[in-house]
Amino acid sequence: MKTFTKSALFLFWFLPMSFFAQSVVEGTITDAGNGQPIPGVNIIVKESTNGTSSDFDGAYSLPNINTGDIIVFSYVGFVAQEIPYDGQTSLDIALEEDAAELEQVVVVGYGSTRKKDLTGSVALITTKDFNTGNNVTAENLFNGKIAGVSINTNGGPAANSEIRIRGGASLNASNDPLIVIDGLPLNDSGDLANGSRSILSAINPNDIESFSILKDASAAAIYGNRGANGVIIITTKKGKKKLQISLNSKTSITRANETVDVFSADEYRAFIAQNLPARVAELGTASTDWQDEIYRTAFSTDHNLSVSGSLMDALPTRISIGRADQEGLRKTSKFERTTTSLSLNPKLFDNHLKIDVNANLNFEKNRFAPGVEGAAITFDPTQPVFDANSPYDGFFEYRDATTGFASGNVQRNPLAELLQTREIANVRRYFGNIKLDYQLHFFPDLRAIVNLGLDDSETDRFKEVSTQSALGFNATQGEFLGSKTDTDLLIKNRLLDAYLTYTKTLNRLDIEATGGYSYQKFDFDRFETGNQRDPGSASERTIDPDQVLLAYFARTNLKYNDKYFLSASIRRDGTSRFGENNRWGYFPSASFGWQISEENFLKNSTVLSNLKLRLGYGITGQQDISQAYAYLERYRRSSPLTQYILDGNVINIVQPQFRNENIEWEKITEYNIGLDYGFFKNRISGAIDVFRKESDDLLSEAPIPDAANFSNQGFQNIGKFTTQGIEFTINANIIQKSDFNWNVSYNATYIDREIGNLAFNQDILTTDIDGGTGNTIQIQRQGEAPYSFFTYAQIYDDQGNPIEGAYADLNNDGIINNNDRYISGKGTPDLIMGLQSNLNYKNFDFSFSMRSNIGGEIYNNVNSKNAQLGNAFRTVFSNTPSSIVDTNFQNTPDVILSDYYIEDASFLRMDNITLGYTLHNIMKGVSSLRLWTGVQNAFIITDYSGLDPEIQNNGVDKTIFPRGRTLLFGLNYKY
Repeated sequence: MKTFTKSALFLFWFLPMSFFAQSVVEGTITDAGNGQPIPGVNIIVKESTNGTSSDFDGAYSLPNINTGDIIVFSYVGFVAQEIPYDGQTSLDIALEEDAAELEQVVVVGYGSTRKKDLTGSVALITTKDFNTGNNVTAENLFNGKIAGVSINTNGGPAANSEIRIRGGASLNASNDPLIVIDGLPLNDSGDLANGSRSILSAINPNDIESFSILKDASAAAIYGNRGANGVIIITTKKGKKKLQISLNSKTSITRANETVDVFSADEYRAFIAQNLPARVAELGTASTDWQDEIYRTAFSTDHNLSVSGSLMDALPTRISIGRADQEGLRKTSKFERTTTSLSLNPKLFDNHLKIDVNANLNFEKNRFAPGVEGAAITFDPTQPVFDANSPYDGFFEYRDATTGFASGNVQRNPLAELLQTREIANVRRYFGNIKLDYQLHFFPDLRAIVNLGLDDSETDRFKEVSTQSALGFNATQGEFLGSKTDTDLLIKNRLLDAYLTYTKTLNRLDIEATGGYSYQKFDFDRFETGNQRDPGSASERTIDPDQVLLAYFARTNLKYNDKYFLSASIRRDGTSRFGENNRWGYFPSASFGWQISEENFLKNSTVLSNLKLRLGYGITGQQDISQAYAYLERYRRSSPLTQYILDGNVINIVQPQFRNENIEWEKITEYNIGLDYGFFKNRISGAIDVFRKESDDLLSEAPIPDAANFSNQGFQNIGKFTTQGIEFTINANIIQKSDFNWNVSYNATYIDREIGNLAFNQDILTTDIDGGTGNTIQIQRQGEAPYSFFTYAQIYDDQGNPIEGAYADLNNDGIINNNDRYISGKGTPDLIMGLQSNLNYKNFDFSFSMRSNIGGEIYNNVNSKNAQLGNAFRTVFSNTPSSIVDTNFQNTPDVILSDYYIEDASFLRMDNITLGYTLHNIMKGVSSLRLWTGVQNAFIITDYSGLDPEIQNNGVDKTIFPRGRTLLFGLNYKY
């Protein structure tokens, strides 16, 4: 009986143990394409931490697995597989290669192609690659991510950015790339800046799906007359079949983390007591930090809601609305934007007719604050902000002892100027397009495409200076007038593209041919009132002649055996900016690609997964200059300063303007050699490009001999220069597991620019600086980089201190003059780099992005103008940068031309740091909810003594709107 009882208890215990027994599954993982084993494959039981990886031979063993578990097999470059476990002891897996990345569709001019078929230098950035942070304008989404592309953004709200692709291609014509949104080239004349912050400020970044950056001429030549500086093609988000609701919201706080180092009030008193003791009594008793007074802690919000789905299961639709409010660090500066967008993307007639409708109605309101940084740096820190006895709304101002009114030729209270000036621009901008893509029923190899686009911008801008401000006092009439001006601006952009695309496959040869016509027209109408508070002030209306661009273009793409690629295009362009004999130009391109890794000797390599050679050649054009109609005979009505009085009557005259009937295209020829590479199923991938650009018939504003024209300078075709460099990109998936991923990408670009020749071999002095009349600090000279610094060589004493007014006699003629100035640097860097890291661990994500410029110089005009003793002892006291104690310069006129003020502009900047946490399916209607925080402009490492080494004015620092450090909080909701 005892034996039976023990046996029964044993069986009773064994049954549940048998029921819950865990098993082991083993097997080998191979590449389905070539049968080779794949080491390092991640194998994990879904929704658990139980996992392993395959060894060098592709073998694996996964213990502790139960019937019903889902086993996930994943590896970079392959499609993940999920296999249910039903008791099998052996499980071999063949993974299919995931060509999704190489199969990505890249939008190029008048068409699209697969990423793997590209022959030109083209970069693709999609939503998954975008920068995080306070990205109020579109270009900040990819800042630092693309080799050869630099983006320099000033510190204002929704600030205008200086975008350069491979350094630009011109001296004085525009170096801005062409911006194309959904096939519509935007107006790039800069006129939008009359009301908008920039050409891109009205566009909501949350509506953008991808950027295609056409960097070399073989890719950009299809845009001919406008592709000289590269092309940025923006594709917006479209409707989806499945209902998707997305809400993105963020709040940010920005503080000015750096200001110019000047004397405090107590330091300034000591400074004056030491250097001008007789005037100490003139100092005030206050302690004012004027830079602190003009800046504030800025708050910003950005909210975006989008709904995407398919209406009646047949009409993919996306609707979005966004609202951005961004305060500037400078008090009163503010940017507001409301955006609405609609996208309809139906397919009709058995998908033979595709229709894309994109409509955007955006409103932008800007309050522009006066640039008072210079006054805040130099205003006497011992004077108060307010004066109870002041007639100027209680603000302290220097006043004449006799009249009691503001003194002339002295500084104005910088805070008063901010608060007593209202300059507001309201912009309504509508842009969009309708694209019809019809595949002929009776000839399906041929598609007919028509794209109609428009971009209308209406601006109402006014500037008002208070009647109670020192700036608003009219000394001539002896009364407070203030000022008020209104500007109305209307800009219209119309586009018609019509082209045919033929595609055919003959055995192993794929053919695509495109040919068509493009018409674009710009209208510009500006009306500006005079001072409405001054009866003698006149209004002015400017209506520019219509600017028309015409083009005929053709392109052929050939692909043989998916290994050999050939592309060629030609575009015939015409512009109304030039005369009849010079307005047409031809812009050809050709490029070749060889997918070396598809050859038999590499096809089965387990190490090298991608190797492609690209060769490119092309010619692009440039016609975007500020004197838009220099070839025309033009006259301007005289101003009040150029009128004649005859017999008591005022006689107005008309003044002839500069004219150049022979002005023509600037032409840029570019050569590109590229190599795309990938290792270990593209777990490591990247590209190397070497390029050379040759700019001929440069459009440059250059001097003109006396009596040869109606101006002493104007735009001419005067010379050539070259730009050459090398780009390197690498992307590495360092860790790739089901719950832990780490990706790092790095890019670097070296650029060298050199002027080949100029008309008559003459130097062109350029870039006026503050601190003297007619002084220039840069030069265009043959054999040198554009905008090189042109200075005297400073002489130092035995202790290494600069000797005021002592410069090297470089030509040994015993005289110090302009012949002793030399090239002391250039305002552009030699090397630009970017580094990004993205790490995901379970529900957490952490990312950062850094940028660096190496080489290049900066001219510190803040110090050269202000750090002299003579500037501190004017009619009234002026503060000075504390660096004056290092030089003790008095007031030598030529000191501002010393190379002492040329400094190294190299820097390393941490642009963004972001940490987020995502909740999945927490309740019905919430597929994901991500909460995140971050820091923008976290830190910068530099030897530059000024405020910031990254400036837009060719390396000349005259004081800038500072970049603040921003703390961000946000959430992303998806239905």
